[in-house]
Amino acid sequence: MKIYLSRFLSTTKKENVKRIYRESEFAFKEKAKIVVFPELFLTGYNSSFTPEEARKIFKEISRTYEEIVFIFGTISEKKRNRALLFLDGKEILFYDKVHLFRPNGEDKMWEKGEEYKSVKTKYCNLGVIICNDLRFPESARSLRMKDKIDLLIVPAYWPLRRDEIFKTLLKARAIENAVYVGGCSISHLENKNEEFFGALNYLFDPLGNQVETKDDRIYEIEIPFKKTILVDPLKC
Repeated sequence: MKIYLSRFLSTTKKENVKRIYRESEFAFKEKAKIVVFPELFLTGYNSSFTPEEARKIFKEISRTYEEIVFIFGTISEKKRNRALLFLDGKEILFYDKVHLFRPNGEDKMWEKGEEYKSVKTKYCNLGVIICNDLRFPESARSLRMKDKIDLLIVPAYWPLRRDEIFKTLLKARAIENAVYVGGCSISHLENKNEEFFGALNYLFDPLGNQVETKDDRIYEIEIPFKKTILVDPLKC
C-alpha cells in the first residue's frame, strides 16, 4: 500500500488551494491509498480560511479521487484544532488535538480535544493524533490497545530546529506499540503574517525501521506486517 505524505509549502490562500489540488492529483496518479496533509497547512497560526471554505475543497477533492483516504490536518473549527478524514466525498472521522502546545499559545487559541480516535478502513485500522500529542505515549498506546490500529498518522507543525526530536518520538511510538507511525510536517510557511521552517517527514515500521522513499513523498508499506515482532503489546 502506498502512502503520500505532503511536503506542503504554504504561502497565499490562492496558491495553497492550487497546491492542494495539484498534490492530490499527483498522489492519485502514484496510486496512493492514504494521502496526508500537515497541521495548519492552509493557514499557519495567523491566516484566515473559514471551515466552510476548507470543507468544500476537501469534499470536492475526495469526491474526485475516490478510494483514497484523505487526512486533512488541520483546520480551526468550533474552537478546536481539528483534523478531518474524508473518503469518497464523505467525512469519516474528525479528531481534535488533545495536547495543545502552550509555548505557542495554543491553549488560548483552542479548546483541547477530549479523546483519541481511529477509524477502520479497508486498507487498515487508522489512528490520527496531532503534533504535540506525539510527546504523550498514552496517545498511541491507547489507540493500539483499544482500537488495534495498524497505522498511526501524525500531522504536524513541527519546527526544523527540533527535527531530531520529531524523528525520535515517531520512532519510539512505532517500536513501543509495534505499529507503523508516520509524521507529516508542514515544509515551509511564508506569508505576510508568518514565516516557519518545518521538520522533515518520516515513516517507521513496527520494528522501528525507517521506511525509505524515492521522492520524499511516496512511501510503501505492507499491512498486515509480515516480519516477526518480538514484543507486541497486543500479545503480551
